[in-house]
Amino acid sequence: GITDLRDESDRKGMRIVIELKRDANPQIVLNHLYKNTQMQDNFGVINLALVNGMPQILTLKQMLTHYIKHQEEVIVRRTRFDLHKAEEREHIVEGLKIAVDNIDLVVQIVRSTHTDEESKQKLHDALGLTDKQAQAVIDMQLKRLNGLAVEKLVDELEELKRKIAYYKQVLSDEGMVLSIIKDEIGVIRQKYADERRTEITADENDLEVEDLIADEDVVITISHTGYIKRVPMDTYKSQKRGGKGITGMTTKEEDFVEQLFITSTHNYLMFFTNNGKCYRVKVYDIPETSRTSKGTAVVNLINIGNDEKITAVISVKNFAEEKYLLAVTRHGYVKKTILNEYDSSRKDGLIAINLEEGDELVKVALTDGKQELLLVTAYGMAIRFSEEEVRPIGRTGQGVHGIKLEKGDYVQAMDIVRADSQVLVITENGYGKRTKIDEYRAQSRGGKGIQTIKESKRNGNIVDMLILKDGEEILAVTTEGIIIRLQVADITSSGRATMGVLLMRLGENDKVIAMAKVINDNNVQ
Repeated sequence: GITDLRDESDRKGMRIVIELKRDANPQIVLNHLYKNTQMQDNFGVINLALVNGMPQILTLKQMLTHYIKHQEEVIVRRTRFDLHKAEEREHIVEGLKIAVDNIDLVVQIVRSTHTDEESKQKLHDALGLTDKQAQAVIDMQLKRLNGLAVEKLVDELEELKRKIAYYKQVLSDEGMVLSIIKDEIGVIRQKYADERRTEITADENDLEVEDLIADEDVVITISHTGYIKRVPMDTYKSQKRGGKGITGMTTKEEDFVEQLFITSTHNYLMFFTNNGKCYRVKVYDIPETSRTSKGTAVVNLINIGNDEKITAVISVKNFAEEKYLLAVTRHGYVKKTILNEYDSSRKDGLIAINLEEGDELVKVALTDGKQELLLVTAYGMAIRFSEEEVRPIGRTGQGVHGIKLEKGDYVQAMDIVRADSQVLVITENGYGKRTKIDEYRAQSRGGKGIQTIKESKRNGNIVDMLILKDGEEILAVTTEGIIIRLQVADITSSGRATMGVLLMRLGENDKVIAMAKVINDNNVQ
C-alpha cells in the first residue's frame, strides 16, 4: 500500500512522510509498520537488584516499595544526625546564655585563674556549667558578648528548640517521613522534569502477548503436592511396549507426579478441584522447564484454597463456542453445563458443581452436547450412554446419576466415544488392554454397567481410561515420576473382559496414576 517514502527532517525536527496508494487503509498500513518494522519495538526488562545482599528479580511495585523503604531509612538516619547536632549545639548555647546572664562573675573567674582547667572547674562550681559549656565560654572572646550577641544567642536557642521538637516528631511519626519523601520528590520533579517525548496509550490494535508466543503442543505435569510444569512435546520420544520410560520429573520422596496431559500454549487451562471449583490460566503463563525440573507451585498461578486439590484439568481454545462441559464425580453423578458459563477471569475461582457430602469432582470433558460417553470405575465396571440423557443445567447444579456403584467402588475415568475407536484402560500395576468400542453397548444412564477388565491382584485397580484410534500415542506416568510414551498399535487388542498385558514395568512400590493422549494438532481433548 506504500508508494513513496520521504525524509523531510530539518533543524526544526524530524518528519517522515509515507505516501499510500489511493485504496490503502492508513490504519492498516500503520499497524503493519508497527508489527513488521522497528517503528514499534518490544523489549524485556529484568529488574534484578540486590535486596539485603541477595539478588532478586523485582516487579515494578516491589522496586517502588524498596525505594520508599530506602528513602525512609535515609530520612530517619539524617534526622537522627541533625537531632544529635542540634541537641549538642543547644547544650552549648544554654551554657553561653548562663555565662552572659552572669557576665561579671565569668569575667572575674577568667581573670583570676591561670589555666583553662582551673577556669573550667571554677565555672562548674559557680554556675553549674559542664566541661563542654565551660570550654565554649573560655573559647569565646569576652568582647563578643555585647547586646547584639546576647540577642542572637536567645534567637538561636529558640530556633534550636524548635528544630529539636520537629526532629523528634519526624522520628516518631511515619506519616511525616512519607510526607517528606513526597515533598523531596516534588522538588526533584520541579527541578528536572520535562515533557514526555513518548506517549503511553491503550491501543486495541497493539500486539497481544499471544502473538509473540509460538503455538505449539506441550506436556503439562502436576505433582501430588501441587507443582506444575510445562515441557515441549518433542522432549518425549516414542518407545516400544514394555519399555522403562524416562524420568519426567524430579520429585521428593514424599511427592509424586499425579496428573499429565497434552495441550497447546495458546489454550486456556481450566483447573477443576475436588471441592467442585474451577480456575483458569493461559498455558503460556505456566513456566517452561526442563524434563526433570520440579516445576512451579500451582498456588503461584491460581488462588487455590488450602483444602483444595486439583482433580481434573481441561484445555479450552475459545469460550464463545457452542460447547458443553460434562463433569463426573466420584459418586457417579454427571452434570452438563454450557461452556460460556465458565467464561470468567475471577482469580478466586468459580463454583463448577454442587457436591454432596463426601463426593469429589474427578473428571471433566468438553463436548458438543450430542456425544456418547463412557464411565469406568476403579473396580473395572463401565457404562456407555448418550449425553443427551443428561439435561443441561446451571453451573452450580449437582447433576444426575450416571452409574450405579457397588459398595466401595468409585468412578475413576470418563471419555467421549468416537466411531471406530478403541477403549484403552490401564491399571495401577502397569497392565492394560485395548478393546473395540463396539464391545461396550450403549445403555441408559444410571445402570451398573458391564465389566471392562478382569479383576485380579496382578492388575490392581483401574487408574485411567482413554478412547483412542490406531496411529495415536499415549503417555503414562507413575507415582515415582517415570513417564513412558507408547504407540496404541503396539498394545495387544483383546476382548472386553480379558486380563490385559504388561504396558509398563514398574519399580518396587511404584504405581501408575494417569495417562494422556499425545496429539499432533490443536484439537486438545
